[in-house]
Amino acid sequence: MTKQSIFGRISALVRANVNAAIDAAEDPQKMIDQLVRDYSSSIADAESAIAETIGNLRLLERDYAEDVDTANEWGRKAIAASRKADEMRASGNSGDADKFDNLAKVALQRQISAENEAKEAAPTIATQTEVVDRLKAGLQGMKEKLEQLKAKRNELVARAKVAEAQNRVADAVKSVDFLDPNSELGRFEDKIRRQEALAQGKQELAASSLDQQFIELENLGEVTEVEARLAALKSGPAPQAIDR
Repeated sequence: MTKQSIFGRISALVRANVNAAIDAAEDPQKMIDQLVRDYSSSIADAESAIAETIGNLRLLERDYAEDVDTANEWGRKAIAASRKADEMRASGNSGDADKFDNLAKVALQRQISAENEAKEAAPTIATQTEVVDRLKAGLQGMKEKLEQLKAKRNELVARAKVAEAQNRVADAVKSVDFLDPNSELGRFEDKIRRQEALAQGKQELAASSLDQQFIELENLGEVTEVEARLAALKSGPAPQAIDR
C-alpha cells in the first residue's frame, strides 16, 4: 500500500513536471496560429465532403429530371398512338387501329416505369436536400467561428506581448532594487561602504598621529627652554627673585 502511494506521488510529480515544462515551452502566438491552421484545415475537409454530397444530390436531381422528362415523353407518345388508333378505327381500319393501341399501351407502360423511378428518387432527393442545407449552415457556422478565432487570436497575441513586456519591466526593476541587500547594486553599495569606512579609519589614524607629533613638539619646546635656563644659570649671575 505504501509503495503504491509512493509510486502514485512520483507519477503525479513526473506529470506535473512534464506539464510545467510543456507550459513553459509553449509560445501563445505559435499555439494560436497552429489552432487557426488546424481549424482552417477542418473547414477545408468539411467543404470537400459537402461538395461531394452536393454533387451526389445533383446527380440524383438530374436522374429525377430525366425520369420525369422520359415519363412525359412516353405520355405524349401514348397519346399520339391512341389518337392514331382512333383515326384508323374511324376509317374502318381496325387492324392498324389495334396496332396503334398496342403501341399506346407500350408507351404507357414505359411512362409508368419512368414515373415510378421518379417517385422512388423523390424522397431520397428531399432527404439529401435537407442534409445539404444543414451541412451548408454548419459550414457557414464554422467559417464564422474561424473569423472569431482569428479576431481572438489577434487579441490574445496582443495581450501576450503586453504581459511579456510587463514581466520584462518587472524583472528589470527587480534587478536594480535599491532596498534589496541581495541585489547586485546592494552588494556594490556594501563594498563601497566598506571602502569608505576604511578611508575614514585611515584618516582618523593619520589625524591621531599628527596630534601626537604636535604634542611631542610642544614637549620638546619645554625641554629646550629648561636647558636654556640651566645654561644661563651656569654662566651668569644668580637670577633675582620675582617680586610679588
